Amino acid sequence: MKKQQKKNSKQPFAGVLYDLYRKALKHSKYRWLVILGTVFYLVNPLDFSPDVLPVLGWIDDGLIVGLLVTEMGQIMSEQLTRKRSGFVATPAETDADLEDVQTITVDAVSV
Repeated sequence: MKKQQKKNSKQPFAGVLYDLYRKALKHSKYRWLVILGTVFYLVNPLDFSPDVLPVLGWIDDGLIVGLLVTEMGQIMSEQLTRKRSGFVATPAETDADLEDVQTITVDAVSV
């Protein structure tokens, strides 16, 4: 049981980058900067795996595009849901909500 808890507490480097990317996109102050940075990364010939390598370069770019499209779709979906329910948060309210979020750790025990 303890091995599973230790294994879950360490997140791989890719997971950490993914979480940082998602948080930056959800933060309205930095959203356009992250989007422009992503587009620049896709257009720039210098990246982690260059497009000269036929398959590896395309996979790298495909993952980045997929991540951007998925997150932007989720953000738009959340905004449409808020508009339909009558609650429209201003960017200042959204930023304040993200900064005050607390993490709750729950230890579950099976009986």
